[in-house]
Amino acid sequence: MKQEHVEKLFQWIDETSTTVSHDMNLTYLEAVAETLDVLFNDRPFEDMNKELSTKLTNELTKINKNDFEKEEVRKAVQLAILKGMKGATQQQHLITPDSVAMFMGYLASKLFEGKEQLKLFDLASGSGNLLTSVMNQLEMPLTAYASEVDPTLIQLAVANANLQKNNIEFFHQDSLRPFLMEPVDFVLADLPVGYYPDDVQAARYELKSDEGHSYAHHLFIEQGLNYVKEGGYLMFIVPNFLFDSDQSKSLNAFLREHAHIVGMLQLSDSLFKNEKHGKSILILQKKGPETKKPKQALLVKLPSFKNPDAMSDILAQMNQWFSDYKATQ
Repeated sequence: MKQEHVEKLFQWIDETSTTVSHDMNLTYLEAVAETLDVLFNDRPFEDMNKELSTKLTNELTKINKNDFEKEEVRKAVQLAILKGMKGATQQQHLITPDSVAMFMGYLASKLFEGKEQLKLFDLASGSGNLLTSVMNQLEMPLTAYASEVDPTLIQLAVANANLQKNNIEFFHQDSLRPFLMEPVDFVLADLPVGYYPDDVQAARYELKSDEGHSYAHHLFIEQGLNYVKEGGYLMFIVPNFLFDSDQSKSLNAFLREHAHIVGMLQLSDSLFKNEKHGKSILILQKKGPETKKPKQALLVKLPSFKNPDAMSDILAQMNQWFSDYKATQ
């Protein structure tokens, strides 16, 4: 992967999106989605006005999407989305930090090492950055699914996946409603944190609150277990306070019944402006007739990703842990 390729593609997306935003009276993020679709299709859309079509046709002569590797495309798109999100007012317009997405790809490659093929599902895919980052690091044939309720984010995710040539089936829906799909090997998500407003839908879940709204992040964990095979794995980005909240007692009891806690990796405080917003990576395995609880869960506080020596030491310890874990499964 070449950084100059990332910068070249980002600059093209940025300048073209700014033009589209102005001409079509769209937000920058909406314009990025339109721009990515135009690049993927190699031509403007028929419903665009003549002046804009001419501008876009000229811009397309300056770029060739086939010149870029998957990760170059992902990173360039991520930069454009991050720029758009700086001006976004909606709280759900967030993106998984690149270092965390890459690290989860590493963890997934360790969990599924030697597996011939894999079905995976991102329950809250947003713009698709986490899912495509993980997919780009897995070497076996993949069948991927993703769900997102926000229309702008799912349009960005589809365009992002198309340009990276990642085959993903998207569901545009509330991720806590039922899906028409078979269980998968691996569920992942950067969990939305907060209360879920639909009390009627929440009532379907064991982890519903006895009073008031239920925690969305608890319901997402239960939903993930609904759509993963027995023995399959789940990996979630969760708030550090997950097991210390007022509803954590029921979550603990639920997980003891349905899953093994494989690992809990606390992300470096340097990733977050405020310690109370700190997050961790939670790894679960759905219980089945042949599953075994790990002798010792992988419990780690990760150093800064900018500290290569400390990170190297932690990775060596983790590689040994995975080797021991796999030997007992």
